[in-house]
Amino acid sequence: MNTQAFRAGRMLVVDPRWAAGLRKHRIGAVESAVALTAEARAIVEKSSATGELCRLIEIRVPELIAYQDAGYAREYVDFVKRVAAAEQAAVPGETRLAEAVARYLFKLMAYKDEYEVARLHLKNDLAAQLADEYPGGVEVHYQLHPPLLRAMGFQNKLKLGKRWFDTAFRALVAMRRLRGTALDPFGKPKVRRVERELIGEYRTLIEKALTALSPESYERAVKLANLPDVIRGYEDIKLRNVERFRHEVRGLGF
Repeated sequence: MNTQAFRAGRMLVVDPRWAAGLRKHRIGAVESAVALTAEARAIVEKSSATGELCRLIEIRVPELIAYQDAGYAREYVDFVKRVAAAEQAAVPGETRLAEAVARYLFKLMAYKDEYEVARLHLKNDLAAQLADEYPGGVEVHYQLHPPLLRAMGFQNKLKLGKRWFDTAFRALVAMRRLRGTALDPFGKPKVRRVERELIGEYRTLIEKALTALSPESYERAVKLANLPDVIRGYEDIKLRNVERFRHEVRGLGF
């Protein structure tokens, strides 16, 4: 790949127009088009959203159904709808608050745990895409470092064959309804507990902002709704960013 990149650079020097016709699909890329099932469509329509807010919800509802179930998606839509109604009552014509909540409540509700990592690995048929790219065949392995094993002292990633480990991924996806329950085998680490807490914490903060929402307090509420954008990364990095999020919340006076 390094050699090919070097050659591509030389080609660009010789013929700058050469790259204009290149359109290469990135392996593993997720398409943005959303085909809604009847169930997902009914949940989206319940939101009564239009415009950009409707677009945001349409993308996220199918993901939440796949992430957990339809009830989880309805819970998301019900909250966003409540925010949108309060926003229109206090600041008619504005939509930025509801749109921010649609983005960031989803982000918090769809945190990347072991069940979701398994689902995302299976979502696109990577093997088929690789077969198109490399007709001679290619062997695929997963390099995984689950928090549970790390807590037990395993410091290195595990190299696991795709063919047989896809079965384990399917089993994990089927187990996703254990998420957050007493039977969840992956729910004990601190980062998982914090991720679950953040959902309720964010909703409580937004509800607090709605109680005093007015044209004067609107910009502060929008800033609050967008704050989960700072919560990035995994494990210790994510936990540090959660503390940053909470610090900025306090800075806004919530």
